[in-house]
Amino acid sequence: MTDRDRDGTGKPLNARPRDELGRPLPHDAEGVPRIPDDLRLPPDEAITEAQRLLDHGMPFHAHEILEGTWKIAPEDERELWQGLAQLAVGLTHLMRGNKTGARSLLRQGHDRIRHYEVEAPHGLDIAGLLTWSEHLTDEIDRVDPLPATPVPRLRIP
Repeated sequence: MTDRDRDGTGKPLNARPRDELGRPLPHDAEGVPRIPDDLRLPPDEAITEAQRLLDHGMPFHAHEILEGTWKIAPEDERELWQGLAQLAVGLTHLMRGNKTGARSLLRQGHDRIRHYEVEAPHGLDIAGLLTWSEHLTDEIDRVDPLPATPVPRLRIP
């Protein structure tokens, strides 16, 4: 049995460094800075930070930002934030070469955010994100290898 880092309640922690796509690296490797597990940003800050991370090829980290906001979102926005996080982790899977996982998470994220298209909160470009995810899902099934994956824009330009 291996020793694992644990928090004060005994819950296992994964203290291994990670690469830009969130993959664990050896303990002695230099990884990219991690998103703290307890980070909870308000919507505008979360959208700005998630977009910055997406623009820098770090959708896994964007997912963690969006997930933190999902955890504190009001009930009527929880599905929105969960869907945004799923889109980001779907892109992560695609960039890791996992087409099956990408397709599944992109579809789940798409289905969660589509309910917000008519009255998109926080200046989010829900229509654009729906189009982006539909196109990407179609390309996964149709094109091999995929061309460079465009980064989604979270807000209306």
